[in-house]
Amino acid sequence: MKAHFALFSVNLIYALSYGISKEVMEGYIPSSLFILFRVLGAGILLWLFFFKSEKIETKDYFKIALAAAFGIAFNKLLLYEGLSHTTAINTSIIMVSSPILVLIVASLLIKEQLTPLKVLGIITGLTGAVSLIIFGGKTAEGSVNWYGDTLILLNATLYSFYLVIIKPLMKKYSPYTFIKWAFTFGFIIVLPFGLLQIPNANFEMPLHIIIKIIAVVFFATFCTYLFTVYAINKVSPTVVSSYIYLQPIFATFFGIYFGKEEISIFKIGCGAAIFIGVYLIGFTTKKDFVTNV
Repeated sequence: MKAHFALFSVNLIYALSYGISKEVMEGYIPSSLFILFRVLGAGILLWLFFFKSEKIETKDYFKIALAAAFGIAFNKLLLYEGLSHTTAINTSIIMVSSPILVLIVASLLIKEQLTPLKVLGIITGLTGAVSLIIFGGKTAEGSVNWYGDTLILLNATLYSFYLVIIKPLMKKYSPYTFIKWAFTFGFIIVLPFGLLQIPNANFEMPLHIIIKIIAVVFFATFCTYLFTVYAINKVSPTVVSSYIYLQPIFATFFGIYFGKEEISIFKIGCGAAIFIGVYLIGFTTKKDFVTNV
């Protein structure tokens, strides 16, 4: 029950953080600089809590750095830049396509077998995601979604490469060791992108914005990683991945409740297509997927 509560909390935090992050980036902290704050803050906390760790082979440092580039640095840069140009609801819907993208990447890199039903699932799910990007309408501010939605899909694609890369690493090292080193390399990669946006930042922030920045760093980064690692040690990765389907529900509720976003029949239809695609893939595969944290 503790593991399930942890997973429920992770996806609730992520869904809520989309809207909070969007508010922080609108007029205060640009997307790349915000990611720098997030990676730096969580990285410091991880090293403080898990300073001691096993020795890492020299050859594996490059693999961890590559994983950090795909899973922490560039995918997060794309996620937050995309989020600043689309809605939290669209973001959460597209993120559910991650298992579909993982299967595509796995079939290319590790030659995972594609069955007719899996191919049908890929086509169905991607049709929903691409339709949402092309015909998803406009944000509340009047800007077109397609640019932001495309970046969100690219973010999910990079994370799919990350999941394939880390499979052998997670068998060799403790999750805590891997996470803290991944955040270290992620910080190095994100640093120049964040520094370039300092002139565009508005540091005259009200207290509630400062609190929200701290909350995203602590809860949506540090805590979610720890909760996920704890849950993986208690339940199967398949159970972990299934909780990602709660994010669109939570994000839709928060967006409508706070009066900042709207849901439409079209978005529901695109989300349903993605869900069906993921189900068809999961119905015929024994491979496990890990949620995007």
